[in-house]
Amino acid sequence: MTDPKKYILAIESSCDDTSAAVLCNAKVLSNVVATQEIHKQYGGVVPELASRAHQQNIVPVVHQALAKANIDKKELSAIAFTRGPGLMGSLLVGTSFAKSLALGLNIPLIEVNHMEAHILAHFIEEGSMSQPQFPFLAMTISGGHTQIVKVSDPFTMEVLGETLDDAVGEAFDKSAKLMGLPYPGGPLVDKYAKLGNPFAYDFPKPKVEGLNFSFSGLKTSILYFLQKQTKENPDFIAQNINDICASVQHTILEILMEKLELAVEQTGITQVAIGGGVAANSGIRSRLKEAEETKGWKTYIPKFEFCTDNAAMIGIVGYLKYKKGDFTQQNVAAKARYAIGS
Repeated sequence: MTDPKKYILAIESSCDDTSAAVLCNAKVLSNVVATQEIHKQYGGVVPELASRAHQQNIVPVVHQALAKANIDKKELSAIAFTRGPGLMGSLLVGTSFAKSLALGLNIPLIEVNHMEAHILAHFIEEGSMSQPQFPFLAMTISGGHTQIVKVSDPFTMEVLGETLDDAVGEAFDKSAKLMGLPYPGGPLVDKYAKLGNPFAYDFPKPKVEGLNFSFSGLKTSILYFLQKQTKENPDFIAQNINDICASVQHTILEILMEKLELAVEQTGITQVAIGGGVAANSGIRSRLKEAEETKGWKTYIPKFEFCTDNAAMIGIVGYLKYKKGDFTQQNVAAKARYAIGS
């Protein structure tokens, strides 16, 4: 017996992308993202500018999502929104809008943890995507987070390891900045890495106990390496950009894969899923596919559009919570820090 149709409007505003999606149960009818271009000139996200841009974007983005889905707001069953973690000013815009609209329509309000949404994006019903079986290991890799999570069911998650300093996305972006590449630099490192030799330069991997990560030392070693080389040859970066990017990316992927292998070894779980913006990186995708062949893992990689910050992933959690009757009160407040499982 199929579930009765429930229409969930989802809102995501945790960082610098304003997004709204409409889901009919687990299927995405629309997923609209407005990316803020203003941050490029500053080389990173400026929180105050981000929250102002969200205020400008949220009404047109929601309107567009409803129009694309061909749904009237009166047909909505609930509104799901990102409560955290993220930039407080950005979160406040989405939270306030969601609360107001839910109140005006007299429909349930559903809070969503942004990081849990990256993990549960795998359960969006999309033709080309298969869904992991419980329990599985999820590696969430983004500009703000790097975590390995044991997922026992949609509402039972345990963080096994996380970064002690910088997130992996930050390591990519800051390495790119050291090379003079524009923000966001992570995708450019991936692009140039495809053309270079990953073994051209050797960067040290940090020694961190257990399943935790650290990327600040790597970033420092890249800085010193580039300073030394450009002192000897001012054109060193321009002449060797492909090899530098390939070597940096190789080192970062080695760190991620070593920890993931250790997590599989410790838990005995061979179902492995990734999520978060860095899951769009072609290198990590191919390394995971390789692990299926060499290690017997079953790996799950979301569609590109569900990796970066988007409202569809918020909507799938909203639908799962709706079925459970897990609703939020109107006095809910945004949380800049919001741990998985809390």
